[in-house]
Amino acid sequence: MPRFYFNLVTGSGVVVDPEGTELATLDEARSEAIFDARTLMSEAVLRGRDISDQQIHICDDAGTLLAIVGFGDAIRRCE
Repeated sequence: MPRFYFNLVTGSGVVVDPEGTELATLDEARSEAIFDARTLMSEAVLRGRDISDQQIHICDDAGTLLAIVGFGDAIRRCE
């Protein structure tokens, strides 16, 4: 099973995921990144901070960027 790394990209730099997570597909990795983004945003809102401009970069073992999940994109918007 492939290992995916979820690196947090903030305005002040990158927090590298040193361990990664084994998941079957990139779609599962995207779902995991969306869940993580929502969790981090929820915690930030409770502290009165807006971190919706941050991103999670999903990478493979070689460090190749596979997908970007923007925190703002993790929010379901009502129309």
